[in-house]
Amino acid sequence: MSAKSGTAALGEQRDGAIVTLTITNAGKLNAIPVALRDALTDAFARLNTDAECRAIVLTGADGNFSAGADMEGWSETTVQQCRTRLKRGGARLLREMVAGSKPIIAAVEGYAFGAGLALACAADHLIASSAAQFCCAFTRVGFIPDLGMLYTLPHRVGIARAKQIIALAETIDAARAERLGLVDEVTAPGAALERARAVAAQYAEGPPLAFELMKSAFARGLEAMIQAEIDLQPYAWLSQDFEEGRRAFREKRKPRFTGR
Repeated sequence: MSAKSGTAALGEQRDGAIVTLTITNAGKLNAIPVALRDALTDAFARLNTDAECRAIVLTGADGNFSAGADMEGWSETTVQQCRTRLKRGGARLLREMVAGSKPIIAAVEGYAFGAGLALACAADHLIASSAAQFCCAFTRVGFIPDLGMLYTLPHRVGIARAKQIIALAETIDAARAERLGLVDEVTAPGAALERARAVAAQYAEGPPLAFELMKSAFARGLEAMIQAEIDLQPYAWLSQDFEEGRRAFREKRKPRFTGR
């Protein structure tokens, strides 16, 4: 089963009580366009109410998790338009992942940058290949993190480390990511998905109601941070710094930020 939009697609494979969702966007390192983000939201919403599903594995195709959001077609020009996009998009997806009923195990190979890193951080268990690379790339284009990352990243690494990871936007290898607490387990290259499915089988044998209640308890505070994203991100979105960041990204050069 899969949902498609252009070259982007979301694959879905069921193996007993375990469902694997696979992000694919050929030629773009699995960057996530709006339609694919919405497909992910719909899939998590459906699986969260599926009694036959006891654990979800999230991964990417062709040796990469996801290089982030596909920004083609972003045309918002007012604060209200930006707020509407955030409310209808990332906020819905993060509620289904962080506060949903099913354990989520992320299997990361290759790049997990920007929105890709945010999705990985929203999982309950994060397994990475030793060749994986992570980057909170939002500030590279003049953004603050969204997709719930202002909530999920501090829960993984602590507030001080989260500030550094966000502000410096350094590329972090898997070994360092494990030391920081960003990653839970590191495998050999190419083995992250196999290990994630083995871990998912352990979760699938556990008590589903207790897991749902646990996730609900730990998700307290999520709504406040989602609202902070909705309130604050539009100002970065409409800034000259974001325009400069996007232009520099396209031109493959270092941006010249001015604080405007």
